[in-house]
Amino acid sequence: MRSVEQSASAVGRMAKVASRRHFVPSQDNNTEDAGQKLRRVRETLNLRYRDVEEASLRIAERRHNAEFAIALSRLADIENKGTLPTIYRLYSLCAIYRLDLHEVLRWYGVDFANVAADALEVDVERTHLIRFGLPDNMDVEAPLSLDPVVDLRRTTYLSRMIQRWGTLPLGLLKGLDLKNHRYGFIGTEDWSMYPLLPPGSLILVDEVRNKVVNSGWGSEFERPIYFLEHRDGYACSWCHLSESQLVLQPHPASMCSAEVYNYPSDIEVIGQVVGAAIRLGPARKRRSRP
Repeated sequence: MRSVEQSASAVGRMAKVASRRHFVPSQDNNTEDAGQKLRRVRETLNLRYRDVEEASLRIAERRHNAEFAIALSRLADIENKGTLPTIYRLYSLCAIYRLDLHEVLRWYGVDFANVAADALEVDVERTHLIRFGLPDNMDVEAPLSLDPVVDLRRTTYLSRMIQRWGTLPLGLLKGLDLKNHRYGFIGTEDWSMYPLLPPGSLILVDEVRNKVVNSGWGSEFERPIYFLEHRDGYACSWCHLSESQLVLQPHPASMCSAEVYNYPSDIEVIGQVVGAAIRLGPARKRRSRP
């Protein structure tokens, strides 16, 4: 049975062959700059190549996976030739150098703060949960001060009233008590709550409010909208609970049919929709289905 060192060496040889066959971003300085930053961190810590290799072997042994090991030649290529490290080796380097993984990913041109914006570029037909989050130590652009004449009671073109923009740590948003909230996305072909929640809407779901109520509202705008999970995926709808049956009631203007599920065996109420970001403008045309 091969030792961890032998396995790591074999993995290094295979990666070297693969790097010759696949695209290497030689014209992009991101990877080269990232490698140089990693080298400077290593030198600041007074670590030799051999020290990093031995540390990575211990991580590989602890994780029972030789992919975490970093051979001397591979580390030299990462630092000096702009070779892209695998996710396993990047993990090892972050552990050895005490670096934040998201920060190192930005060195390589992968900014996790852009995930949400990039996700909106991809149309997904079915309603679904959004499972990615943002680290607490990440900064976001936010308005830091407003024109003092702004009256927030009136409709205002806020972009023209912002005096100064800056970065704020996302950790400051913890005061909003977001731990009980999840985000959902109304599928681009999900018309069940149109026009209140058009396809493509981003919704905020309060997981604490997961009990269906059958009355107590004065208009359709006050009626609770629930986000639900069933065997075939997710749904967002008004609901009516009758003994062991849960009726999903779409908006009348949506021209969608009601659905009935056995509750709670066949469907789960994740929570109530308490916020939404929607796109205004002409209604999207429904895609015709065969």
